[in-house]
Amino acid sequence: MRPIITLLTDFGTADGYVAELKGVLASSAPDAVVMDLSHDIPPQDVEMARLAVARYWRRFPAGTVHLVVVDPGVGSSRAALAVQSDERFLVGPDNGVLSPSLLASGSRAVSLPVPASATATFHGRDVFAPAAALLAAGAPIDSVGAVCSDPVLRRTPEARRGENGSVIGEVIAIDRFGNAISNLIAPRGGRIEIAGRIMQISRTYADAPVGELVALTGSSGFVEIAQRDGSAAHALQIARGTPVVLRPPRA
Repeated sequence: MRPIITLLTDFGTADGYVAELKGVLASSAPDAVVMDLSHDIPPQDVEMARLAVARYWRRFPAGTVHLVVVDPGVGSSRAALAVQSDERFLVGPDNGVLSPSLLASGSRAVSLPVPASATATFHGRDVFAPAAALLAAGAPIDSVGAVCSDPVLRRTPEARRGENGSVIGEVIAIDRFGNAISNLIAPRGGRIEIAGRIMQISRTYADAPVGELVALTGSSGFVEIAQRDGSAAHALQIARGTPVVLRPPRA
């Protein structure tokens, strides 16, 4: 099977930055299948990129190289990383964006060298893409960098216990549909309270009439709040960090 390299960035597609990455990969790993996952991560939004990585990195075959470039600290003292985890590789800045793989058992990280020829503003092209190409070609991870024992880790905030059996969480992401994804897990159902509104946890988006709000467990396993055929974030004027409360089902 041909090696796979995936791309996740905040570059957009208007300015040619993605094309430069692909040019390096095509030159250095001509046999690789390069897959665009998204270039629409909000600019500099490391947390949204981390959550995206958590969703997909294990969905690809063993040997896949995930190249992640959301790098507001480019050119600073932050390290450049390559990670080997669960038979896959991830390459990107040491700002927490690769945390889902770093937190997996048995993961290994190396710090990539920054060549003198690299620009201070585009490590995606000059540092990360060449390393991804080497890994896709079969290079051992130890051959592309020196062991990094203390990479930056970012974790999803933990919900906390409240009164009368409630659990207090928060919105951790707003997706492109305006759905508010929380850090709450509700295996036994219950009621969700957010921005002064209370709703029972439903099974599907279609359980709510058009225009109504609905809470449900999304594909990530977390409770999310949506508006049927609309944007819950707009309707409720909520954002990342807005409190969300899970209350137990009524007896």
